[in-house]
Amino acid sequence: MVSLHLLSVFIGALVVVYALPGPDMALVLQTSTSKGIRQGLATACGLAIARTTHVTLSACGVAALLRGAPWLYSAVRILGALYLAYIAIQIFRSPGFGIVDATAPHHNNANNNASLRSAVLKGMLSSLLNPKALLFCSVLLPQFVHADAGPVWSQVLELGVVLVVIGVAFDLAFTFGAARIASWLRTSPRAQTMQRWTFSAALMAFALRLSME
Repeated sequence: MVSLHLLSVFIGALVVVYALPGPDMALVLQTSTSKGIRQGLATACGLAIARTTHVTLSACGVAALLRGAPWLYSAVRILGALYLAYIAIQIFRSPGFGIVDATAPHHNNANNNASLRSAVLKGMLSSLLNPKALLFCSVLLPQFVHADAGPVWSQVLELGVVLVVIGVAFDLAFTFGAARIASWLRTSPRAQTMQRWTFSAALMAFALRLSME
């Protein structure tokens, strides 16, 4: 078991990291404001799956492989940058009046389900293709694991669960907060345009930064 002191420090570090603006935050906010709460939650689900995968891969030593193979790290980094740029272009080209009313009835369940699956996949891929997220897990987790505190696997599991849960909590806050903003955006076409341009530019900036690091 991880001590309460180390666990509190770990949670504090996660809060700081998740509160910083990044591609995950931008994606959840954009999806929630333009597509509604359901798709925002679906995106958050995809991000949670990706973070769980990152913790698992870190425990299996894949992050060490990326650090030891610069070409592999660069390949994943470029793919991630291209995917973020693709999402940014999609947002920029989306209709100016694309804000969904979350209270409106949903008539086509097949299209809704496909749209939710697409949101989950988008959230999952945007995080999985960011090698910095995987390396973050591989660097952060070992600092809070001690051999004399019990089985290493149980400590990694405990820390991994906390990492995912804190991330979900932030994503839920972003989702429901953005949904409130969406009700105002529906009445302001100019604000909708600014919203699309702002999130598109933010994701493109994150893509450029990822491609040059």
